[in-house]
Amino acid sequence: MSELNDAELIAAYVNRRSEEAFAKLVERHVALVYFAALRQVHNPHAAEDVTQAVFAILAQKAHTVEHHPILAGWLCRTTHFVARNALKSEFRRQHREHEAHMQSLLNNSDDGAWTQLAPMLDEAVADLNELDRNLVILRFYHQLPFDQVGDALGITSNTAQKRITRAVEKLRKFFSKRGAALSSVAVIGAISANSIKAAPLGLSASMTPAALQSATAATSTATLAKTTIKLMAWTKLKSAAAISIGLLVFAGATTITVQKFNHADFNPADFQTTTYPKGDPASMQFMTNSWGHPLNYTFPISPAESCSIHGILNECMEVSGWRYLIEKDIAGGSVKFGADKVMNGVEWVAAFESALQTKSPEWWDQKRKTMRSENLVLIRYPKQKTILVVTKDKAAKYHS
Repeated sequence: MSELNDAELIAAYVNRRSEEAFAKLVERHVALVYFAALRQVHNPHAAEDVTQAVFAILAQKAHTVEHHPILAGWLCRTTHFVARNALKSEFRRQHREHEAHMQSLLNNSDDGAWTQLAPMLDEAVADLNELDRNLVILRFYHQLPFDQVGDALGITSNTAQKRITRAVEKLRKFFSKRGAALSSVAVIGAISANSIKAAPLGLSASMTPAALQSATAATSTATLAKTTIKLMAWTKLKSAAAISIGLLVFAGATTITVQKFNHADFNPADFQTTTYPKGDPASMQFMTNSWGHPLNYTFPISPAESCSIHGILNECMEVSGWRYLIEKDIAGGSVKFGADKVMNGVEWVAAFESALQTKSPEWWDQKRKTMRSENLVLIRYPKQKTILVVTKDKAAKYHS
């Protein structure tokens, strides 16, 4: 079975639940995962727990992972999620206690560049897009030649070399912004020499049964794996929403002035309200800490398309903190929304509010039994941090 590639081993596990195939995957990638975990949790025992959780997630998600072109890339990003999740609870204490120990391990390598970038490496690699992440891992973690890297990703050797050069520059800038002013050559040398070493003796053999058991048993590692899967799903949802939602670039001033009043005079029962995403407190705090202040979200370029009014206003509320109350018929409607440049959260919220007031949203009018298409009015109540989204014919009722 050793001659099978990762995709074939995953298929064997998915289709036949072959523990032998899964064990081979663990043996092949356990060092990659373990040392990525160790760099982040700074404790060998915690790193083993993270490693076990990563392979437990692989056991549970193998049916989706088989569609990823490079398993090592998926494992590195998953390790980053698990390690960050672990550090939010009991591993945070262990991180502080063993930070000095980990620093001494790094210093023993007598490599000043590695000492600087090691604590940041996995965050930097996880921050790359999938193709760049796979290129870096194949080239510098597994030290494959350019032609093999290109073959693995379906691109030419020359293209792989150019993309790797750009990916290294992204890493260099990432480190530089955080105080590690290293050359690209230093970054390449440090990662190539130190990112993967021989895994601790016996780790691979013990990891397979532990990971498979954690996929179903009620253990602390299973809990870590379960909460990480939820966080990964949420992050994927956030990313997909940002890409599909897009942004509307302003083309002049908003046509309907948003009016401000100090006292709300409305019945919430007449509206459908936006709500924050729900989850256990630890998970929600993790998301807040991972992404920072939501107004700093970055939303990419995307073509204009029909978007859910209620769904996108829910996103707007999460970004800005303002609650939206939407007339119930309108809440089920849609509006064209797109972007031709990248914007931050403040610009994005303003852009979508502008679209509601200028792009003739459409919705089913239950009373009239017909589709309506017209610009809307937004009425802002600053003290309550609430915005009403209403039709023009009803606007006077709420601000007269």
